[in-house]
Amino acid sequence: MQQILNFIIRNKNFLLYLLLMALSMFFTTQTHSYHKSKFINSANFLSGGLYTRLNNIEQYLDLKVQNDNLSEENTRLRNLLQNYKVSREENFIDSTNFKGSYLFRPVRVIKNSYSASANILAINKGSNDSIQEDFGLITPKGILGIVDHTSKNYATVISILNTKSKISAQLKKTNHFGTLTWNGKSPNTVQLLDIPKIAPIEVGDTIITSGRSVIFPKGLQIGTIASFKLDAAENNFEINVSLFNDMTNIEHAYIIEHLDAPEINNLLNLSNEQ
Repeated sequence: MQQILNFIIRNKNFLLYLLLMALSMFFTTQTHSYHKSKFINSANFLSGGLYTRLNNIEQYLDLKVQNDNLSEENTRLRNLLQNYKVSREENFIDSTNFKGSYLFRPVRVIKNSYSASANILAINKGSNDSIQEDFGLITPKGILGIVDHTSKNYATVISILNTKSKISAQLKKTNHFGTLTWNGKSPNTVQLLDIPKIAPIEVGDTIITSGRSVIFPKGLQIGTIASFKLDAAENNFEINVSLFNDMTNIEHAYIIEHLDAPEINNLLNLSNEQ
């Protein structure tokens, strides 16, 4: 307290000057409308600039939350869009009564290998989030792989850049389908085999999922034809497919669950037992 009093005594003239200046500005702005409007505009300018900077800082610090919110919203929209496509294909008239066959969940890829022959992805959700084996993993640009193992909080995924990976795929412009594999060479290119040579194909044609499995629905993007040739028997094409996804730069993705898969698999197992 003594230090405060000493400061006031030492600077009494300067403090008195500030007080008188403040009083004069107050009375001036109160009695003259022009000065009052100028003062208010200046104050608004300063406070507005300060609030803008504070808001920019808050937005930057809130980016992770916003990204999570966008991911959740994209998941909801993807669920609606995919199930709407299925309902159109299956001639459902009343979309409000349509039971969606596919469920999407946002995940984050926490490990990504792409240079080995048996590449594996790891994601940040597992059985606690209802993730199971044989669920698909995709991005908006295309497919990434298939879940093979889960723990409570994590799961591993067999990447399409895995020489053991086999996924049913087809030409977008026709229904000719084959098997998507990887020869272990470029992380940007996979191979589509068993496409019959009667199929009309050209460089640049789009390759999509065929829907002939319980993992991926029909129509998910994969890539475009980079080159092709006939196999040794000259009956089928061997096609190099340039991927839409940059497999070396993957973080945000979606797990896709076929809700009817257990019923379909049970039916197929019964048929195989006969």
